[in-house]
Amino acid sequence: MQIPHNTWAFAKGLLTSPFVRIVLVLIGAIFSYLVARRFFVAVARSIAQRTKNEIDDILVQHRVIDLAAYLLPILVIHYGALLVPSFARAMERVVSVAWVVLLALLADRFLSVGLILYDRHPMARKRPLKGYVQVIKIIVYAAAIIAGLCTLLDESPWGFLSGLGALSAVLILIFRHTILSFVASFQVISQDLIRVGDWIEMPNYGADGEVIDIALHTIEIQNWDKTYVVVPTYKLLEESFKNWRGMTEAGGRRIKRALLVDKSTVKFCDEGLVRRLLKIRLIAPYIKDKTKEIQEYNRQHGINPAASPVNGRQMTNLGTFRIYMEEYLRNYPKIRKDMTLMVRQLQPTPEGLPLEVYCFVADTRWIYYERIQADIFDHFLAAAREFGLRVVQIPTGSDLKEAIAGLSKS
Repeated sequence: MQIPHNTWAFAKGLLTSPFVRIVLVLIGAIFSYLVARRFFVAVARSIAQRTKNEIDDILVQHRVIDLAAYLLPILVIHYGALLVPSFARAMERVVSVAWVVLLALLADRFLSVGLILYDRHPMARKRPLKGYVQVIKIIVYAAAIIAGLCTLLDESPWGFLSGLGALSAVLILIFRHTILSFVASFQVISQDLIRVGDWIEMPNYGADGEVIDIALHTIEIQNWDKTYVVVPTYKLLEESFKNWRGMTEAGGRRIKRALLVDKSTVKFCDEGLVRRLLKIRLIAPYIKDKTKEIQEYNRQHGINPAASPVNGRQMTNLGTFRIYMEEYLRNYPKIRKDMTLMVRQLQPTPEGLPLEVYCFVADTRWIYYERIQADIFDHFLAAAREFGLRVVQIPTGSDLKEAIAGLSKS
């Protein structure tokens, strides 16, 4: 059976048609992509999963190996352009743009892989590079876009860039936050203002927690209540913030808390109170030395305290309690002795006389710090009674009931 001459002519016409050849080239490119992805990429992924090296696992995770599937279709289109001479120039431009896009994607993913490997190094906490890597990615994609457009339009890159120069004001407005963030990131990292893992406070943004990520545009903070706050990077230079890293590096966390003493319970120490306080080991030497010093002073100046307690020098229960508090802190094992340690009086208030503790705990961990602080003030609250002092407390409902009951009995 012979095929009609018209059929051969029609088939030959189809094969010589540029549009049909373009369709065949595109079908070949799609088929080659599917083959490369189904076999070559799948085999490479399987090999990477079986090896003990972590780098190839990261390459698979960031789909660097997947980009190999695009090489075969690009080559098919490149060599397929020879079959369509009338469209060869246009197809070569498309291939050139494809190479540019592929190289940009490859650079992007290799930068991500490099950043992950760097983040595993201890230096990454002090010198995070995520912001710089993001800037490099922006530059890479900007260069790829310019190169791609110049290739498609058959224009010189310098002429294209000169045209963009006229739009510089618009570009600055569009990329304003990126420029500000880049400058801020550079200053934050170069001056070592913030590191990943630092505890910072920014009350204006509700941030009070640990820095978990430093990027080009934002800094992510996980608050202690487990919420997240995202702060623009450039805001760190526009507004103030508190970084608690110095506390950790110094190895001491401050206690600055006051007891409110009832002023009506402050009095001179009589003989009975002095004898009772001499039984307290921490201040017995102080009381002996202070008593001797006061007696010698009064004797030299001919002062008789028995006539009136106001005459001459006398110890007070408040001053003695303050010395006891200082000695207790100096003997407490978790208090830093090489840092500021004092107990001071603040200005009297209508609520009472503040007796403030100012010292540093050797353990900066939050939970242990709070335990130590609570143990110290538990002891001070209980010890105040031994000195004849009373800590101020606003009357509660039970206090009022007792007062009313006492009045009714009387």
